[in-house]
Amino acid sequence: MPELKIGDLLVSLYDILGWSLSLLGLHSSAVSVLQKIVSGFVLANFVMLTPIFTIWVERKVAGRFQDRLGPNRVGPFGLFQSFADIVKLVIKEDITPAGADKVVFNIGPVLAVMSVVGIWAVIPFASTMVGTDMNVGILYSVAVGAIGTLAIMMGGWASNNKYALLGAFRTVSQLVSYEVPMIIALLVPTMLAGSMRMNAIVAEQQVWFVVAAPLAMLIFLISSIAEVGRAPFDLLEAESEIVAGFHVEYTGMKFGVWMLAEFVHAFTISALAAVVFFGGWRGPLAEQYPLLGVVYFLIKTYIIYLFLLWIRVTLPRVRIDQMNNLNWKFLVPLSLAVLVVTALVDKAVPVGASLGVRSLVLFLANVALILVSISLLAGFSRKLQASENISVDSG
Repeated sequence: MPELKIGDLLVSLYDILGWSLSLLGLHSSAVSVLQKIVSGFVLANFVMLTPIFTIWVERKVAGRFQDRLGPNRVGPFGLFQSFADIVKLVIKEDITPAGADKVVFNIGPVLAVMSVVGIWAVIPFASTMVGTDMNVGILYSVAVGAIGTLAIMMGGWASNNKYALLGAFRTVSQLVSYEVPMIIALLVPTMLAGSMRMNAIVAEQQVWFVVAAPLAMLIFLISSIAEVGRAPFDLLEAESEIVAGFHVEYTGMKFGVWMLAEFVHAFTISALAAVVFFGGWRGPLAEQYPLLGVVYFLIKTYIIYLFLLWIRVTLPRVRIDQMNNLNWKFLVPLSLAVLVVTALVDKAVPVGASLGVRSLVLFLANVALILVSISLLAGFSRKLQASENISVDSG
Protein backbone atom coordinates (compact mmCIF):
# COMPACT_ATOMS: atom_id res chain seq x y z
CA MET A 1 0.00 0.00 0.00
CA PRO A 2 1.37 3.50 -0.87
CA GLU A 3 2.62 5.55 2.05
CA LEU A 4 0.19 8.36 2.98
CA LYS A 5 2.04 11.66 3.33
CA ILE A 6 0.12 14.64 4.72
CA GLY A 7 2.19 17.10 2.69
CA ASP A 8 1.18 15.34 -0.55
CA LEU A 9 -2.21 14.11 0.61
CA LEU A 10 -4.15 14.46 -2.64
CA VAL A 11 -1.50 12.72 -4.73
CA SER A 12 -1.28 9.96 -2.14
CA LEU A 13 -5.06 9.49 -2.25
CA TYR A 14 -4.80 9.20 -6.04
CA ASP A 15 -2.16 6.47 -5.62
CA ILE A 16 -4.24 4.72 -2.94
CA LEU A 17 -7.20 4.68 -5.32
CA GLY A 18 -5.04 3.04 -7.97
CA TRP A 19 -3.71 0.51 -5.45
CA SER A 20 -7.27 -0.33 -4.33
CA LEU A 21 -8.44 -0.85 -7.90
CA SER A 22 -5.44 -3.05 -8.67
CA LEU A 23 -6.45 -5.31 -5.77
CA LEU A 24 -9.64 -6.08 -7.71
CA GLY A 25 -7.51 -7.71 -10.41
CA LEU A 26 -8.03 -4.97 -12.98
CA HIS A 27 -5.49 -4.41 -15.74
CA SER A 28 -3.11 -1.50 -15.21
CA SER A 29 -4.57 0.44 -18.16
CA ALA A 30 -8.09 0.03 -16.75
CA VAL A 31 -6.85 1.22 -13.34
CA SER A 32 -5.30 4.31 -14.94
CA VAL A 33 -8.52 5.13 -16.81
CA LEU A 34 -10.66 4.69 -13.68
CA GLN A 35 -8.27 6.89 -11.68
CA LYS A 36 -8.63 9.65 -14.22
CA ILE A 37 -12.43 9.29 -14.37
CA VAL A 38 -12.74 9.56 -10.58
CA SER A 39 -10.31 12.50 -10.46
CA GLY A 40 -12.20 14.28 -13.25
CA PHE A 41 -15.50 13.65 -11.47
CA VAL A 42 -14.18 15.16 -8.24
CA LEU A 43 -12.67 18.16 -10.05
CA ALA A 44 -15.83 18.83 -12.09
CA ASN A 45 -18.00 18.70 -8.97
CA PHE A 46 -15.65 21.05 -7.12
CA VAL A 47 -15.89 23.54 -9.99
CA MET A 48 -19.67 23.31 -10.40
CA LEU A 49 -20.41 23.44 -6.67
CA THR A 50 -18.16 26.45 -6.08
CA PRO A 51 -20.85 28.92 -7.32
CA ILE A 52 -23.02 27.91 -4.35
CA PHE A 53 -20.49 29.75 -2.20
CA THR A 54 -19.41 32.46 -4.65
CA ILE A 55 -23.01 33.54 -5.34
CA TRP A 56 -23.49 34.02 -1.60
CA VAL A 57 -20.21 35.98 -1.45
CA GLU A 58 -21.29 38.18 -4.36
CA ARG A 59 -24.63 38.97 -2.73
CA LYS A 60 -23.11 39.79 0.64
CA VAL A 61 -20.28 41.89 -0.80
CA ALA A 62 -22.65 43.69 -3.19
CA GLY A 63 -24.95 44.36 -0.24
CA ARG A 64 -22.13 45.97 1.72
CA PHE A 65 -21.12 48.09 -1.25
CA GLN A 66 -24.73 49.22 -1.69
CA ASP A 67 -25.39 49.81 2.00
CA ARG A 68 -27.75 46.88 2.54
CA LEU A 69 -27.56 43.53 4.28
CA GLY A 70 -27.83 41.00 1.48
CA PRO A 71 -29.22 37.50 2.19
CA ASN A 72 -29.57 36.95 5.93
CA ARG A 73 -32.70 34.85 6.48
CA VAL A 74 -32.09 31.39 4.97
CA GLY A 75 -29.59 29.74 7.28
CA PRO A 76 -26.92 31.46 9.39
CA PHE A 77 -25.77 34.67 7.67
CA GLY A 78 -27.93 33.65 4.70
CA LEU A 79 -25.53 30.81 3.79
CA PHE A 80 -28.33 28.56 2.54
CA GLN A 81 -29.82 31.15 0.19
CA SER A 82 -28.16 29.53 -2.83
CA PHE A 83 -29.78 26.19 -1.96
CA ALA A 84 -33.17 27.90 -1.77
CA ASP A 85 -32.58 29.37 -5.22
CA ILE A 86 -31.69 25.93 -6.60
CA VAL A 87 -34.91 24.46 -5.21
CA LYS A 88 -36.89 27.35 -6.71
CA LEU A 89 -35.33 26.80 -10.15
CA VAL A 90 -35.89 23.04 -10.02
CA ILE A 91 -39.62 23.32 -9.23
CA LYS A 92 -40.29 26.03 -11.83
CA GLU A 93 -42.04 24.95 -15.02
CA ASP A 94 -39.72 23.83 -17.80
CA ILE A 95 -40.95 25.37 -21.06
CA THR A 96 -39.67 24.70 -24.56
CA PRO A 97 -40.96 27.22 -27.12
CA ALA A 98 -43.13 26.00 -29.98
CA GLY A 99 -41.06 25.59 -33.11
CA ALA A 100 -37.76 25.48 -31.21
CA ASP A 101 -35.06 23.00 -32.16
CA LYS A 102 -35.37 20.92 -29.00
CA VAL A 103 -32.03 19.10 -29.27
CA VAL A 104 -29.95 22.23 -29.88
CA PHE A 105 -32.08 24.21 -27.41
CA ASN A 106 -31.32 21.74 -24.60
CA ILE A 107 -27.66 21.19 -25.49
CA GLY A 108 -26.81 24.94 -25.45
CA PRO A 109 -26.65 25.55 -21.68
CA VAL A 110 -24.95 22.20 -21.02
CA LEU A 111 -22.27 22.96 -23.59
CA ALA A 112 -21.71 26.39 -22.03
CA VAL A 113 -20.94 24.79 -18.65
CA MET A 114 -18.79 22.05 -20.20
CA SER A 115 -16.66 24.60 -22.05
CA VAL A 116 -15.78 26.36 -18.79
CA VAL A 117 -15.30 23.23 -16.69
CA GLY A 118 -12.99 21.86 -19.40
CA ILE A 119 -10.51 24.68 -18.77
CA TRP A 120 -9.83 23.28 -15.30
CA ALA A 121 -8.24 20.19 -16.82
CA VAL A 122 -5.00 22.15 -17.34
CA ILE A 123 -5.06 24.42 -14.27
CA PRO A 124 -2.41 23.34 -11.73
CA PHE A 125 -3.60 23.35 -8.13
CA ALA A 126 -0.13 22.43 -6.86
CA SER A 127 3.27 21.38 -8.18
CA THR A 128 2.14 17.75 -8.36
CA MET A 129 -1.59 18.28 -8.83
CA VAL A 130 -2.75 19.09 -12.35
CA GLY A 131 -5.24 17.23 -14.49
CA THR A 132 -3.27 17.26 -17.74
CA ASP A 133 -0.02 19.21 -17.92
CA MET A 134 -0.10 19.51 -21.71
CA ASN A 135 2.53 21.54 -23.54
CA VAL A 136 -0.14 23.83 -25.09
CA GLY A 137 -2.08 24.52 -21.90
CA ILE A 138 -2.60 28.24 -22.60
CA LEU A 139 -3.81 27.56 -26.15
CA TYR A 140 -6.09 24.78 -24.87
CA SER A 141 -7.70 27.05 -22.25
CA VAL A 142 -8.49 29.71 -24.87
CA ALA A 143 -9.80 27.17 -27.40
CA VAL A 144 -12.02 25.31 -24.94
CA GLY A 145 -13.35 28.54 -23.41
CA ALA A 146 -14.35 29.75 -26.88
CA ILE A 147 -16.77 26.82 -27.19
CA GLY A 148 -19.07 28.80 -24.88
CA THR A 149 -19.54 31.30 -27.70
CA LEU A 150 -20.89 28.49 -29.89
CA ALA A 151 -23.22 27.44 -27.05
CA ILE A 152 -24.67 30.95 -26.83
CA MET A 153 -25.26 31.03 -30.57
CA MET A 154 -26.98 27.64 -30.34
CA GLY A 155 -29.25 28.83 -27.53
CA GLY A 156 -30.28 32.01 -29.31
CA TRP A 157 -30.80 30.37 -32.71
CA ALA A 158 -32.69 27.31 -31.42
CA SER A 159 -35.15 29.39 -29.35
CA ASN A 160 -37.20 30.35 -32.43
CA ASN A 161 -37.35 33.91 -31.13
CA LYS A 162 -36.04 36.87 -33.11
CA TYR A 163 -35.08 38.76 -29.94
CA ALA A 164 -33.10 35.79 -28.64
CA LEU A 165 -31.35 35.53 -32.01
CA LEU A 166 -30.50 39.25 -32.01
CA GLY A 167 -29.22 38.94 -28.45
CA ALA A 168 -27.06 35.97 -29.48
CA PHE A 169 -25.61 37.95 -32.42
CA ARG A 170 -24.65 40.80 -30.14
CA THR A 171 -23.23 38.45 -27.55
CA VAL A 172 -21.08 36.58 -30.07
CA SER A 173 -19.76 39.82 -31.55
CA GLN A 174 -18.73 40.96 -28.07
CA LEU A 175 -17.11 37.68 -27.05
CA VAL A 176 -15.20 37.19 -30.29
CA SER A 177 -14.00 40.82 -30.27
CA TYR A 178 -12.59 40.71 -26.76
CA GLU A 179 -10.85 37.39 -27.32
CA VAL A 180 -8.34 39.21 -29.54
CA PRO A 181 -6.67 41.36 -26.83
CA MET A 182 -7.05 38.55 -24.29
CA ILE A 183 -5.07 36.10 -26.43
CA ILE A 184 -2.40 38.72 -27.19
CA ALA A 185 -2.09 39.48 -23.46
CA LEU A 186 -1.64 35.77 -22.70
CA LEU A 187 1.26 35.65 -25.16
CA VAL A 188 3.28 37.89 -22.82
CA PRO A 189 3.57 35.44 -19.86
CA THR A 190 4.00 32.62 -22.38
CA MET A 191 6.96 34.48 -23.85
CA LEU A 192 8.43 35.28 -20.43
CA ALA A 193 8.18 31.66 -19.30
CA GLY A 194 9.24 30.19 -22.64
CA SER A 195 6.45 27.64 -22.49
CA MET A 196 2.68 27.23 -22.88
CA ARG A 197 2.53 24.61 -20.11
CA MET A 198 0.60 25.98 -17.15
CA ASN A 199 2.85 24.32 -14.57
CA ALA A 200 5.97 25.59 -16.35
CA ILE A 201 4.57 29.14 -16.32
CA VAL A 202 3.96 28.89 -12.56
CA ALA A 203 7.39 27.34 -11.94
CA GLU A 204 9.11 30.24 -13.76
CA GLN A 205 7.47 32.85 -11.54
CA GLN A 206 10.06 33.26 -8.85
CA VAL A 207 9.05 36.88 -9.37
CA TRP A 208 5.36 37.06 -10.26
CA PHE A 209 4.73 37.99 -13.89
CA VAL A 210 2.36 40.73 -12.76
CA VAL A 211 5.51 42.69 -11.83
CA ALA A 212 7.08 42.27 -15.27
CA ALA A 213 3.81 42.59 -17.20
CA PRO A 214 1.21 44.64 -15.25
CA LEU A 215 -0.36 45.98 -18.46
CA ALA A 216 -0.82 42.49 -19.88
CA MET A 217 -2.50 41.46 -16.63
CA LEU A 218 -4.93 44.43 -16.76
CA ILE A 219 -5.74 43.78 -20.43
CA PHE A 220 -6.37 40.11 -19.66
CA LEU A 221 -8.73 40.94 -16.78
CA ILE A 222 -10.66 43.59 -18.73
CA SER A 223 -11.02 41.31 -21.75
CA SER A 224 -12.05 38.39 -19.55
CA ILE A 225 -14.74 40.45 -17.82
CA ALA A 226 -16.13 41.35 -21.25
CA GLU A 227 -15.97 37.72 -22.35
CA VAL A 228 -17.93 36.60 -19.30
CA GLY A 229 -20.44 39.41 -19.92
CA ARG A 230 -20.29 40.93 -16.46
CA ALA A 231 -20.66 44.60 -15.51
CA PRO A 232 -19.67 47.01 -16.90
CA PHE A 233 -19.89 44.89 -20.07
CA ASP A 234 -23.18 43.12 -19.25
CA LEU A 235 -24.82 43.98 -22.56
CA LEU A 236 -25.61 40.31 -23.13
CA GLU A 237 -28.76 40.57 -21.03
CA ALA A 238 -29.35 44.30 -20.57
CA GLU A 239 -32.80 44.67 -19.01
CA SER A 240 -33.74 47.66 -21.18
CA GLU A 241 -32.55 46.21 -24.48
CA ILE A 242 -33.63 43.19 -26.56
CA VAL A 243 -35.74 41.68 -23.77
CA ALA A 244 -33.26 39.49 -21.85
CA GLY A 245 -30.78 38.50 -24.51
CA PHE A 246 -30.04 35.06 -25.92
CA HIS A 247 -31.60 33.14 -22.99
CA VAL A 248 -34.99 34.90 -23.01
CA GLU A 249 -36.87 31.65 -23.76
CA TYR A 250 -35.13 29.55 -21.08
CA THR A 251 -36.98 28.77 -17.86
CA GLY A 252 -36.41 26.84 -14.68
CA MET A 253 -33.22 24.88 -14.29
CA LYS A 254 -32.18 25.45 -17.92
CA PHE A 255 -31.95 29.15 -17.15
CA GLY A 256 -30.11 28.20 -13.96
CA VAL A 257 -27.53 26.28 -16.00
CA TRP A 258 -26.83 29.42 -18.06
CA MET A 259 -26.29 31.34 -14.84
CA LEU A 260 -24.09 28.52 -13.53
CA ALA A 261 -21.90 28.85 -16.62
CA GLU A 262 -21.50 32.59 -16.00
CA PHE A 263 -20.50 32.23 -12.34
CA VAL A 264 -18.16 29.30 -13.04
CA HIS A 265 -16.56 31.31 -15.86
CA ALA A 266 -15.98 34.29 -13.56
CA PHE A 267 -14.26 32.02 -11.03
CA THR A 268 -12.27 30.33 -13.81
CA ILE A 269 -10.79 33.55 -15.18
CA SER A 270 -9.77 34.43 -11.62
CA ALA A 271 -7.98 31.08 -11.40
CA LEU A 272 -6.32 31.63 -14.79
CA ALA A 273 -5.11 35.08 -13.73
CA ALA A 274 -3.75 33.60 -10.48
CA VAL A 275 -1.85 30.92 -12.42
CA VAL A 276 -0.52 33.06 -15.27
CA PHE A 277 0.28 36.34 -13.50
CA PHE A 278 0.32 35.78 -9.72
CA GLY A 279 2.42 32.66 -9.29
CA GLY A 280 -0.41 30.12 -8.94
CA TRP A 281 0.52 27.62 -6.26
CA ARG A 282 3.92 29.22 -5.53
CA GLY A 283 4.54 30.31 -1.96
CA PRO A 284 6.61 29.45 1.11
CA LEU A 285 7.13 25.65 1.39
CA ALA A 286 4.68 25.02 -1.49
CA GLU A 287 7.08 22.67 -3.30
CA GLN A 288 7.76 20.61 -0.17
CA TYR A 289 4.08 20.53 0.84
CA PRO A 290 1.86 20.54 -2.29
CA LEU A 291 -1.30 20.75 -0.17
CA LEU A 292 -0.05 24.15 0.97
CA GLY A 293 0.27 25.12 -2.70
CA VAL A 294 -3.45 24.41 -3.14
CA VAL A 295 -4.16 26.84 -0.30
CA TYR A 296 -2.00 29.55 -1.89
CA PHE A 297 -3.67 29.03 -5.25
CA LEU A 298 -7.20 29.27 -3.83
CA ILE A 299 -6.35 32.37 -1.76
CA LYS A 300 -5.01 34.18 -4.83
CA THR A 301 -8.00 33.07 -6.89
CA TYR A 302 -10.52 34.37 -4.36
CA ILE A 303 -8.68 37.68 -3.96
CA ILE A 304 -8.83 38.23 -7.74
CA TYR A 305 -12.48 37.16 -7.73
CA LEU A 306 -13.27 39.77 -5.08
CA PHE A 307 -11.48 42.39 -7.19
CA LEU A 308 -13.66 41.49 -10.19
CA LEU A 309 -16.70 41.68 -7.92
CA TRP A 310 -15.59 45.13 -6.77
CA ILE A 311 -15.58 46.24 -10.42
CA ARG A 312 -18.99 44.67 -11.02
CA VAL A 313 -20.79 46.46 -8.21
CA THR A 314 -19.22 49.90 -8.71
CA LEU A 315 -18.90 50.64 -12.43
CA PRO A 316 -21.97 51.55 -14.54
CA ARG A 317 -22.86 49.72 -17.74
CA VAL A 318 -21.25 51.07 -20.90
CA ARG A 319 -22.94 51.52 -24.27
CA ILE A 320 -22.21 49.01 -26.99
CA ASP A 321 -20.42 51.61 -29.14
CA GLN A 322 -18.23 52.55 -26.18
CA MET A 323 -17.49 48.87 -25.58
CA ASN A 324 -16.45 48.28 -29.20
CA ASN A 325 -14.35 51.46 -29.27
CA LEU A 326 -12.58 50.41 -26.07
CA ASN A 327 -11.69 47.07 -27.61
CA TRP A 328 -10.70 47.86 -31.19
CA LYS A 329 -9.36 51.39 -30.73
CA PHE A 330 -7.57 50.95 -27.39
CA LEU A 331 -7.14 47.43 -26.01
CA VAL A 332 -6.07 45.72 -29.24
CA PRO A 333 -3.41 48.35 -30.17
CA LEU A 334 -2.25 48.52 -26.55
CA SER A 335 -1.94 44.73 -26.26
CA LEU A 336 0.11 44.61 -29.47
CA ALA A 337 2.35 47.39 -28.15
CA VAL A 338 2.79 45.53 -24.85
CA LEU A 339 3.74 42.35 -26.69
CA VAL A 340 6.29 44.08 -28.91
CA VAL A 341 7.82 46.18 -26.11
CA THR A 342 8.06 43.15 -23.80
CA ALA A 343 9.80 41.10 -26.50
CA LEU A 344 12.30 43.85 -27.34
CA VAL A 345 13.09 44.78 -23.73
CA ASP A 346 13.37 41.14 -22.64
CA LYS A 347 15.87 40.47 -25.42
CA ALA A 348 17.80 43.62 -24.51
CA VAL A 349 18.30 42.48 -20.91
CA PRO A 350 21.74 40.79 -20.52
CA VAL A 351 21.63 37.02 -20.36
CA GLY A 352 23.31 36.87 -16.95
CA ALA A 353 20.93 39.37 -15.33
CA SER A 354 19.01 38.20 -12.26
CA LEU A 355 15.27 37.65 -12.33
CA GLY A 356 14.77 40.70 -10.13
CA VAL A 357 16.67 42.95 -12.54
CA ARG A 358 14.81 41.49 -15.51
CA SER A 359 11.43 42.05 -13.84
CA LEU A 360 12.38 45.60 -12.82
CA VAL A 361 13.42 46.55 -16.35
CA LEU A 362 10.22 45.09 -17.80
CA PHE A 363 8.17 46.89 -15.14
CA LEU A 364 9.78 50.23 -16.03
CA ALA A 365 9.06 49.56 -19.71
CA ASN A 366 5.41 49.02 -18.80
CA VAL A 367 5.37 52.26 -16.81
CA ALA A 368 6.78 54.12 -19.83
CA LEU A 369 4.10 52.53 -22.02
CA ILE A 370 1.41 53.61 -19.54
CA LEU A 371 2.65 57.21 -19.62
CA VAL A 372 2.68 57.22 -23.43
CA SER A 373 -0.87 55.77 -23.49
CA ILE A 374 -2.13 58.42 -21.04
CA SER A 375 -0.52 61.15 -23.14
CA LEU A 376 -2.14 59.88 -26.33
CA LEU A 377 -5.53 59.53 -24.63
CA ALA A 378 -5.27 63.07 -23.25
CA GLY A 379 -4.49 64.44 -26.72
CA PHE A 380 -7.40 62.51 -28.23
CA SER A 381 -9.72 63.78 -25.49
CA ARG A 382 -8.71 67.39 -26.11
CA LYS A 383 -9.35 67.04 -29.85
CA LEU A 384 -12.74 65.45 -29.17
CA GLN A 385 -13.74 68.22 -26.77
CA ALA A 386 -12.58 70.89 -29.22
CA SER A 387 -14.67 69.35 -32.03
CA GLU A 388 -17.72 69.17 -29.75
CA ASN A 389 -17.29 72.82 -28.73
CA ILE A 390 -17.03 73.86 -32.40
CA SER A 391 -20.22 71.96 -33.26
CA VAL A 392 -22.05 73.54 -30.29
CA ASP A 393 -20.88 77.05 -31.23
CA SER A 394 -21.84 76.59 -34.88
CA GLY A 395 -25.26 75.25 -33.86
